[in-house]
Amino acid sequence: MTSDISVSVEDKILTITLNRPDRLNAFTNVMRDEMIAAFDQADADDDVRCIIVTGEGRGFCAGADLGEGGDTFNTEREGQDGPVWRDGGGQVSLRIFESKKPVIGAINGPAVGVGVTMTLPMDIRITSSAAKFGFVFSRRGIVPEACSSWFLPRIVGIQQALAWTFSGRVFPAEEALKGGLVQEVTAPENLLPRARAIAAEIVENTAPVSVALTRQMMWRMLGADHPMEAHKIDSRGIAQLGISPDVKEGVESFLEKRPPEFSMKPSEDMPDFYPWWDDRPFK
Repeated sequence: MTSDISVSVEDKILTITLNRPDRLNAFTNVMRDEMIAAFDQADADDDVRCIIVTGEGRGFCAGADLGEGGDTFNTEREGQDGPVWRDGGGQVSLRIFESKKPVIGAINGPAVGVGVTMTLPMDIRITSSAAKFGFVFSRRGIVPEACSSWFLPRIVGIQQALAWTFSGRVFPAEEALKGGLVQEVTAPENLLPRARAIAAEIVENTAPVSVALTRQMMWRMLGADHPMEAHKIDSRGIAQLGISPDVKEGVESFLEKRPPEFSMKPSEDMPDFYPWWDDRPFK
C-alpha cells in the first residue's frame, strides 16, 4: 500500500503517479521510498515492459515539501548531518538510472526543484503545454541535487544548464523544448495518451533484454573516456545475444512479416557480462 504515489499496470505499462495533489505532489521521504520500491518491483516483474511517471492533479511535483520552513534542508534536525547523509532526490535518480525498463516522464504541470531533477534520468520526457519548469536552487540558497550536475549538462549542454541553474527562474514548456530538456510539448488532454503510445510502441515491437541492455549502454557510455569502451560492450553484446533465441525470433519474424514473440526475460536472461561497471559505495 502506498500513500504518496499510486501505481497501476495496464498493457504491460506501469504508471507511477505522484499523488499529493493538495501539495502539488511535493516531494517527501515517503515519496522517495515508495518510488524506489516501485522501480524495484518493476525490474522484478517481467510483465512490466515500460514505466510512465506523471503527477496527480494540476502539478507534476512542486519540489521538496517546505512544511518545515527554514529548517526544510537542515539535516541536523534529523540527526543526519555529516558525510553519511544522502540526498533523497539523488537516491531516486540513481534508482531510475539503474532501471532495466525504459522510463517516460509525462510532465503534466509545474516541475521545479527535485520535481524537475528527478526527471533527468528518465529516458524520454514529454510535457503538457501547461507545465512550467525551474531549477530554483540558487533562489533557495542551496545547490542542485538529485545528481543533476551530472545529468543536466549531458542532456542540454553546459551553457544551457548553467543559464537555468544560475538564474533559478521558472520557465515555460516551450522553452524546455527549445533548450532540449523535453522531447515534445502536447496539449494537456493528450499528454498521457501520447506517453502511452510511445510506451506501446516499445512494448509491442521490441525484445525486453535488448531494451534493458541498450538503456544501460547508452547512459553509461556518456561517462566513457574513449569510444573503445563502447566498442568493447557492443562486441560482447552482439556476440552473446547473437546466439540467443530472441535474435533468432527477431530475424525470423521480420522475414515472415509477423509480430515477434520474444521469450527472454530481463530478470533471468541478461548476458553474463551484465553488469559490467564497477560497484559503487552507495546503492
